[in-house]
Amino acid sequence: MTYVLLIIGFVLLIKGADYFVDGASQIARALHVSPLLIGLTIVAFGTSSPEATVSIVASLEESAGVSIGNVIGSNIFNITLVVGLTAILNPLTVKRETIRKQIPFTLVASVAFLVMISDMRLQSMSENLITRSDGIILLLFFAIFLYYLFGVARTSKEEKVSEESTGTKPNSWTKNIILTVGGLAAIIFGGELVVSNAKEIAMSFGMSETMVGLTIVAVGTSLPELITSVTAAVKKESEIAVGNIVGSNVFNILLVLGTSSIISPLSVDGQVFADALLMILLTGILLIFSRTSYQIGKTEGIVLVIAYAAYMIYVILRNMI
Repeated sequence: MTYVLLIIGFVLLIKGADYFVDGASQIARALHVSPLLIGLTIVAFGTSSPEATVSIVASLEESAGVSIGNVIGSNIFNITLVVGLTAILNPLTVKRETIRKQIPFTLVASVAFLVMISDMRLQSMSENLITRSDGIILLLFFAIFLYYLFGVARTSKEEKVSEESTGTKPNSWTKNIILTVGGLAAIIFGGELVVSNAKEIAMSFGMSETMVGLTIVAVGTSLPELITSVTAAVKKESEIAVGNIVGSNVFNILLVLGTSSIISPLSVDGQVFADALLMILLTGILLIFSRTSYQIGKTEGIVLVIAYAAYMIYVILRNMI
């Protein structure tokens, strides 16, 4: 029965993402808002819901390894496999604004996270801990990010109105809202089915809590990002794909970890430092790739996919030692 529920979860993710991208992109056009902004906000928030749900539940159950591992693993998965596969299917065009501000903001958030978990090294404390105070700081960073997005929304809307298109009218509001909300519900429910059943299967094989968070749970909760970004790329909505990936990573670090640590301070496993450093390195590589003709091409996509495969091998071998 576990495997049947896993398959049902995958089906819900795929169809939900298809409807969600259609509805969100139509709403963006109707509101004269750029698809990139929709990707950074509605789509990113929607596809990050499984991470938020899993990490908050893990925090309530005092499973810090799952909570932190889920966020780091999900971000690495997004940067490597999601971006990589999406770029292989259809080269991703990256806006100048994304290169100058949004990806660097993700990099800053990742570095801030590394600093917060380095209590033993930086403050000579007895353990590394993401405290409630750290959580408040992360949420303040998130508030700054939202303030920036509202500024982008105003500018984007003004530009869209000024160049008012004469093309076809967007579909009815009712239909687009139903597509978006229904697609989001399917994504979240499908993600939950995949994660819960995949975790049950993994634990039966004796995997550690941290490894489950970095691998099975991270991959499961990131499937919405993967399916949504791939679907957006196939539909030639590369702005939604890029915005979804960048926005999801910011949401994961600032909103998900911030909320989780406020609920219950998170004890940090020493093993995740290597993963956090890799997350920062990969974000920097994403920034470099994006500056190549403002596009992430198929070659870069293949490199990123190989990087994720190598990371998975490393995590598995590390767990076996």
